[in-house]
Amino acid sequence: MSTHIETIDQIPVALGGSGAEFAAQLLSAPEAMTGLTLEEARVVVGYMTPRFVPANTTFIREGDASDSGFMALLIEGEVVVERVTINNNEPVTIRVMGPGSLIGEIGLVDSEPRSASCTANTDLWCAILTRDAIKAMIQHDPVVAARLLLGVSASIAERLRDTNRQLKLYARLATAMREELAHSSTPASPIKGT
Repeated sequence: MSTHIETIDQIPVALGGSGAEFAAQLLSAPEAMTGLTLEEARVVVGYMTPRFVPANTTFIREGDASDSGFMALLIEGEVVVERVTINNNEPVTIRVMGPGSLIGEIGLVDSEPRSASCTANTDLWCAILTRDAIKAMIQHDPVVAARLLLGVSASIAERLRDTNRQLKLYARLATAMREELAHSSTPASPIKGT
């Protein structure tokens, strides 16, 4: 697979046609949760640059603060998102993402260190949107930039709500386990004879 691609339009897509148009369709699809129309997505794609990532390459590293100024729209391939847990040095797979997924958008929004690592499970084609490109979009296409940022924020908020639901479930399970342990460690009452 050739990796010398200068524009999104040159990205090879499995169904043929334009890489830029395919990226815009992915970005405007309901699953992307951006809330963009196809025309607005085309504007956003115009600010993106192509990037090829070979399989087994970690292109976002958890804790990295120096490279948090971009997000990627996955056009082709599969990404494994992993996070190291507190009690374990081995990464835990959080999710596997495919075409149409936005990757790295939290770092783009808050400029903080990356919250998870992303590794190419297969060869990837991505459309990259940098913080500088967002700033240019805000100047030249402010309505589209605002709609994109609202959509990205809504996507982040939905993931946060999902995490909160999971934390509530874990808290209930931990409480039930404590109660069960407390109950099982209580000495049995002696049996009275007749």
